[in-house]
Amino acid sequence: MTQPPPTAFDIADMTWPPPPYQPPVPPVTGTDGVRRFDGITYATTPGYRPRLLDVQVPAGEGPFPAVIWIHGGGWLDGDRRYPPPTVPAALLHGAVLAAGLALVSIDYRHSLEAPFPAQLHDVKAAIRYVRAFAGDLGVDPDRIGVWGESAGGHLAALAGLVGPADPGDAAGTSGAAGADAAGADAVGADMVALEGTQGVGSGKTGVLAVVDWYGVSDLVALAAHPMPPMPSGAEFPDPYEALLGASVADRPDLARAASPVTYAAGSNPPPFLLVHGTRDGLVPYSQSEVLAAALKGAGGEVTLQPVEGADHIFLGSPDIASIVGDSVAFLARHLGAGA
Repeated sequence: MTQPPPTAFDIADMTWPPPPYQPPVPPVTGTDGVRRFDGITYATTPGYRPRLLDVQVPAGEGPFPAVIWIHGGGWLDGDRRYPPPTVPAALLHGAVLAAGLALVSIDYRHSLEAPFPAQLHDVKAAIRYVRAFAGDLGVDPDRIGVWGESAGGHLAALAGLVGPADPGDAAGTSGAAGADAAGADAVGADMVALEGTQGVGSGKTGVLAVVDWYGVSDLVALAAHPMPPMPSGAEFPDPYEALLGASVADRPDLARAASPVTYAAGSNPPPFLLVHGTRDGLVPYSQSEVLAAALKGAGGEVTLQPVEGADHIFLGSPDIASIVGDSVAFLARHLGAGA
């Protein structure tokens, strides 16, 4: 026998098509007072897995500034729940929450699911979602920063620099808001296209601060850097070709569009902290040097913090806790934690 619909179900409340996101799920509050929202769908696209985010909100009275964490993995791999193996999740998450910051950890489409700019579209969608549902999440929509490592660092830098030519975008810090007249026409159309309309389809996506751990800044220059050998038997595509859907040589225009340095000149960037191992064999330290120089040339506040002798993901560094602590302190200062 057919079961009747639940009494709480009202077909009059349905909309079609349904919105391409879900409202926040009720949080679970731990014994430490931290409220956790797990597995929120912030964007959907037919044919793709839903994009999810988790939110951890400190104990106490909010709203709290929010940090959006963007995982690495060569744009091919990775998971919102797991920092790199050199950085324990308990250390990273605990340091953020102890500083009075909410932590938003996001997934995004990998490059073999969809090439660039899908990854940036998803990051922008997550920022819009957090702003749209800030009241439900207990965060301050006007105090949002981004922090990423490796591929996530690249996306964090783009999120800080790319935006519509809108002087009102999140304190006027993002994208072409401060671009000079000569440069604005050249990149303006690309910047609008890079905003995307995933999830909550409109809204401000600017951020107040960026922490970029060993991210790529110039894909054209990086094409000359040989990839380190992969483990024997590993099936791992070239990450840059997978990201672009073509080689840098075939699509230098797209490589430039995917490079944060393209948008630094003439912009009004938010404060940046760049942290990079000086012996990084995958993404050379020079990638952060180039971005730092471009940001300084634009009049931006930028700190380049070398990790002496460290390889990618800070392998070889004896003091990961200090690196995490410095990054959290930078974000807490620029997002006004405790204010």
